Amino acid sequence: MATRGVAVNLTSAETARGNQLLHALPQSELAQLGPSLALRSINVRDPIVRRGEPVEAVYFPLSCVLSMVAEGAAGEVVEVATVGNEGMVGVSLFLGVDRSTTLQTFAQVPGDALVMRARDFSAHVRASARLAEIMGRYTQALLTQISQSSACNRMHAAEERCARWLLMTHDRVHRDEFELTHEFLAQMLGVRRATVSEVAGVLQAAGVIRYSRGRVTVLDRSALEERSCECYRVIRDEYTRLLG
Repeated sequence: MATRGVAVNLTSAETARGNQLLHALPQSELAQLGPSLALRSINVRDPIVRRGEPVEAVYFPLSCVLSMVAEGAAGEVVEVATVGNEGMVGVSLFLGVDRSTTLQTFAQVPGDALVMRARDFSAHVRASARLAEIMGRYTQALLTQISQSSACNRMHAAEERCARWLLMTHDRVHRDEFELTHEFLAQMLGVRRATVSEVAGVLQAAGVIRYSRGRVTVLDRSALEERSCECYRVIRDEYTRLLG
């Protein structure tokens, strides 16, 4: 399996329910998936899915956040979606495609994930109508995030987009502080590092966040929501509508 980290032999149901898709499964079906799941520690920038290569495993994040990006001909990178404990990486397998021809995925925020071999995942989807239903709903939610993020990158100012990104990450890590470098955020937002410094400075001066030495602390969640564009709520509401 092409991934880094240390695997454990068996995943408990309690651990598996840290991912919302797995949490939605009945206890009996979750028990059937258990032997196929391995717990792995994911580090920043660990490759999850490489563009053009076979998808060897699917990832169900627990505390990490994974970034799906598209790369231009000149090497520029633009983020199209992020995935945390509300979802999974490997949707192409559910759609019957064994590789991603345009997107690649890597770890954005370190943490843990449950990993399953591609062939085991495909077998479980065929055997479980409930898992197939959940995956269908998640795929629709992910497509909404991708399309809304694309529109957001064209229509909204850097500060609004930065607030949206911070809110989505805050939702997924379930803690107020997380790792984030200027370089990484600039890449995710498709702006220059100088722009990130300006935006972070404005948010910090307003008491919304604290940003120091590659770590962000969310100080005022409500104020951050006020500074975000409507895209955060559109994406959040769609996930809630489809997945609960």
